[in-house]
Amino acid sequence: MDTEARLQALLVVSVVSAAAPFACALLARFRVPQVVVLIAGGVLIGPEVAGLAEPEAIDLVAKVGLGFLFLLAGYELELGHFRERAGRLAVAGWVVSAVLSIVVTGLLAVAGLVHAFVPVALALTTTALGTLLPILRDNDMLGGPLGRSIMPAGAVGEFFPIVGIAIFLGSRGRLWGLASLVLMCVVALVLVWLPRLARLDRFEAISRKGEHATSQTTLRLTLVLLFGLLVVASDAGLDVVLGAFLAGVVLRRWAPGDVDALEDKLDAVGYGFFIPVFFVSAGMSLDLGSIKDAPGRLAGFFVLLLAVRGLPSLFLYRHDLVPRQRVQMALLTATSLPLLVALAAVGLDSGHMLPENAAALVGAGVLSVMVFPALAVALHRAAPSGSPIATTEPQESDSGPDPG
Repeated sequence: MDTEARLQALLVVSVVSAAAPFACALLARFRVPQVVVLIAGGVLIGPEVAGLAEPEAIDLVAKVGLGFLFLLAGYELELGHFRERAGRLAVAGWVVSAVLSIVVTGLLAVAGLVHAFVPVALALTTTALGTLLPILRDNDMLGGPLGRSIMPAGAVGEFFPIVGIAIFLGSRGRLWGLASLVLMCVVALVLVWLPRLARLDRFEAISRKGEHATSQTTLRLTLVLLFGLLVVASDAGLDVVLGAFLAGVVLRRWAPGDVDALEDKLDAVGYGFFIPVFFVSAGMSLDLGSIKDAPGRLAGFFVLLLAVRGLPSLFLYRHDLVPRQRVQMALLTATSLPLLVALAAVGLDSGHMLPENAAALVGAGVLSVMVFPALAVALHRAAPSGSPIATTEPQESDSGPDPG
């Protein structure tokens, strides 16, 4: 594909990205999240409808957008939550979802509806924290018990499936995948501890001096960190989202200078361009033909995402969140998309996943992004002012009862 075609594709995608906020304003009464508009815009300009752009033309930019999505998800993560009850509940919820997923996927395999057991089983345990962040932030849903619960639950729903991809679906075998995963974690830990182990006063002074000047030192260092870990993850046969997620976790503790200002800059670069391109690309890549031929599969995976990943929240958080918030947790944890795209690609590349299942999985992920967060936001806005947030707030203490 020549440069002119790639530039034309970027122009069309940029138009969709720029038009999305205005479309959301026109649809304000329907509370449509901007992510939904971006995906729908991608469908309209993609090869299945208008044919104005091909997803291959923006593939690299879309992958950088995916990287930024997981970078910001890792950046928002507070590791301290995992020392609290909210973290233990998050892990317990994912384990319950994993057990349910193995049972459900096993039954589908026995019935001959699923050939790629592992990718489908992992897909049903994912949560799109990176996708949810802009929606939760725009609607002031990151504070309070719900915010403290959804952050670790979303992080677990991204990190554990990524670990599963590395170990069970790595192109170089399980042992290499496990060793590469350990290597990535070691690299991340070294980057976290490097400023403490070495005297980098001169380095920090230069970074602070140039962070708000034209040199934008901290932003440039952040991009080096992101691309470096993406390359390491790719070379190790891991999914690039692992490198991006770890980069975000490292960055929060490693970045010198004004961390709050850096976050604003990352938001501007990520949400201003790269992340919208990823969502538009996801819509462009949607295989509408396969979905049209087997709509029941999409509906089935859509329901299973809610049943397997979301419903355990209704039980696990019964002592921590009021019923309305437990329903919101179920809807938000069941929202998935980026990892479904990755798992569908892995399944198709290996030749084990049926094309109709791959299309249905991605379609179910798109539908989950369109429906579940919108319902959660509607519940949030419908809550009466001054209503109790939760009956208790045991998340702040380690003395609470064990999960479940």
